[in-house]
Amino acid sequence: MLETSARLLELLSLLQLQRDWTSSELADRLAVSTRTVRSDIGKLRSLGYPVDARPGVAGGYRLAAGAAMPPLLLDDDEAVAVAIGLGAVATWRLGIEETSLTALAKIEQVMPSRLRRRVDAVREATSVVPGPEPQPDLAVLSAVAAAIRGHERLRFGYTTHDGSASARHTEPQRLVSWGPVWYLFAWDLDRDDWRVFRVDRMVQHPPTGVRFRPRVIPEDALVEHVVRRIVQASWTYRARVVVHASAAAVAAAIRIPVDVEAIDESTCRVELGSDDPDQLALLLAQLDADVEVVDGDELKGAFERLAARFARAANPDGETRLHASRPQR
Repeated sequence: MLETSARLLELLSLLQLQRDWTSSELADRLAVSTRTVRSDIGKLRSLGYPVDARPGVAGGYRLAAGAAMPPLLLDDDEAVAVAIGLGAVATWRLGIEETSLTALAKIEQVMPSRLRRRVDAVREATSVVPGPEPQPDLAVLSAVAAAIRGHERLRFGYTTHDGSASARHTEPQRLVSWGPVWYLFAWDLDRDDWRVFRVDRMVQHPPTGVRFRPRVIPEDALVEHVVRRIVQASWTYRARVVVHASAAAVAAAIRIPVDVEAIDESTCRVELGSDDPDQLALLLAQLDADVEVVDGDELKGAFERLAARFARAANPDGETRLHASRPQR
């Protein structure tokens, strides 16, 4: 059985050279009879490989395109080239980043150590012109993708935006790319909650080998959760306000990720933020509803400046006592 399997792989490798082979040529290369060649061709066809047989003196066997994608047989150089190419594509904005990562994870999972060393050597010897965000570590990306595909718990070191380091134990759910940055959406086992991690801040740990059953979460809800966490984490200024309007109306009117909590049918509590409190005040002023600032001195100052500006616009020749200096950043 082993001899037959090895011969089938060698036959497949010959057919992938994209040329016509006669039965005699294949028999000579494989050191078998032409009858065995015909039998092996039948076995490849049963496995999904479309092998065409062309009659005549100039005919022979050729691997053709089929209705489904059968497994490919790559030599060492081809496997290394594919792994490096998939890793490069994963850093581009082509819309196929995650697919490239899952394909890379499959290849590296079965790749011999000698070939993985060649791939790592190319990565280590390659420099990338830095952009606004750090380039992802392809080794970490492929390890995360493999854990997601295999439903395997993932341990890693993590450094937050303020520089504090911790060890994380997660059930990885999904990789999400936003601009040049990769994020991992995962269930944090220690915190018993969903968390979003920047992959460029992760330090790879050895595989755990522990399987888990993925939690069911709709794709749109997953992406919305990731966007909300990312945006909220980037806020420089935060505030809590009470808006005298229904929670549904406020959620529909505010186009940035915010947390809206209904107090009653006509009042809600909103937690939101921004890099600019003046822009936040303008956003809330457009709600056409009364707003009370519960927490957020920067937002209060922004409303004072906005009120003074509107008062000057309504009475340009008059005087107003409203004045507030812009906070220093």
